[in-house]
Amino acid sequence: MADTIDPTNYAAAAFSAQGTPRDRVALPTETFDGTVNVPVMHQAVKAYLANQRQGNAATKTRGKVVGGNQKPWRQKGTGRARQGSTRAPQWVGGGTVFGPHPRKYTETVTRQVRALARKSAFNARAREDALIVIDAFQYDAPKTSKLQQLLARLEVANRKVLILTDGVKPNVFLSGRNLPNVHVMPYGDVSTYHIIWSDVVLVESAALGEALVPMAEKELAKVKVRRFVKRATAEDDAVAAEAPAEKGEKKTVKSAAHSAPKPAPKRAPKAAAKKAPVKAAAKKHAAPKPKAAARKPAAKKHAPKKKGK
Repeated sequence: MADTIDPTNYAAAAFSAQGTPRDRVALPTETFDGTVNVPVMHQAVKAYLANQRQGNAATKTRGKVVGGNQKPWRQKGTGRARQGSTRAPQWVGGGTVFGPHPRKYTETVTRQVRALARKSAFNARAREDALIVIDAFQYDAPKTSKLQQLLARLEVANRKVLILTDGVKPNVFLSGRNLPNVHVMPYGDVSTYHIIWSDVVLVESAALGEALVPMAEKELAKVKVRRFVKRATAEDDAVAAEAPAEKGEKKTVKSAAHSAPKPAPKRAPKAAAKKAPVKAAAKKHAAPKPKAAARKPAAKKHAPKKKGK
């Protein structure tokens, strides 16, 4: 169930607050020890989602629906089925059978299991090289464009990003609040669900225990933000590999077609061209044909009258 690998190679890419690359940082072995326990992560995520439910769904049984006290018709003699109330479940507007009622969906998970699940999620992201260390988030005021430029330089603007700060930093939180795929929260408040939800995790260096000295740098030029980028698949790679070969084949076919001698164009026969206008002229000078005389309809013969006796 639990998968453990050698944690000695656990290092994460480091960047400045503007996205300038720095030397890779070794991750602390206390948290990043290589353990990935999938069943424990599943249990923690399931409990987290269950605890978010309010459990307010409610329906009324036949005893709680208003009306229906009187018998709709007498028991016998009408020819219809016997009914005792118009609020029975088979009636429109009647009660609901076995419907939901307010309840609690709370699930408790021990502290040790939660810690193991959180550690496993961090190790899973570190193994995928999806954990990035930022030296320091020093925001004097909320600025969404500044945080968006950082994500664009890291080429993660089109992915779900979790930003973990060292303690509560309102300016950083407000800077990422309007970005749909960005979630900002303190490192100590992160849960297994948030880590698994994200594709990339940005962690402030001070939160990991070793603060990096911020780099002194000027304002960098703005980068175009690409939020929606189609992810490459195995089929796309195969098509991209076949495209150059097809282009090469087309070029060779074109070059062979150009090098081949062109056949001489066929000339139309002169006799046929000359006869055409002669026929047209003859048609013009030809005398009009006399119209055929219109035929008169034959007179109808009347039957002879019968003589009376």
